[in-house]
Amino acid sequence: VQLQASGGGLAQAGGSLRLSCTAPERTFNSRMAWFRQAPGKEREFVAGLSWRNGRTYYADSVKGRFTISRDGVKNQMYLQMNDLKPEDTAAYYCAGDSKTLGYVPNSNYYAKSANYDYWGQGTQVTVSS
Repeated sequence: VQLQASGGGLAQAGGSLRLSCTAPERTFNSRMAWFRQAPGKEREFVAGLSWRNGRTYYADSVKGRFTISRDGVKNQMYLQMNDLKPEDTAAYYCAGDSKTLGYVPNSNYYAKSANYDYWGQGTQVTVSS
């Protein structure tokens, strides 16, 4: 199962982009998230959400600028990115976690890439100054 990420591109600093992530039919991800990876750097958590209740989590670096959301009917997840900065330049990956947990995970769970079962192919975001 592979997620399909789209919407990346080139933006100027202060501009906006919207990323989309589509999950194949008949898949259910209890939790979904966006990660990003810049050249020479490790993959880092950007934002995550609970598919069941819509609760969201953000990395400090994007709080107040990025918004993660979902459309249950279309089985899609979005990342609205506003006030983009050159340091946001990276390949952005969407991820899904289908596991049923016996507890309510906290933000640390969402931020750990190893917890996700499915990944998209990545979409490049480049922000010029």
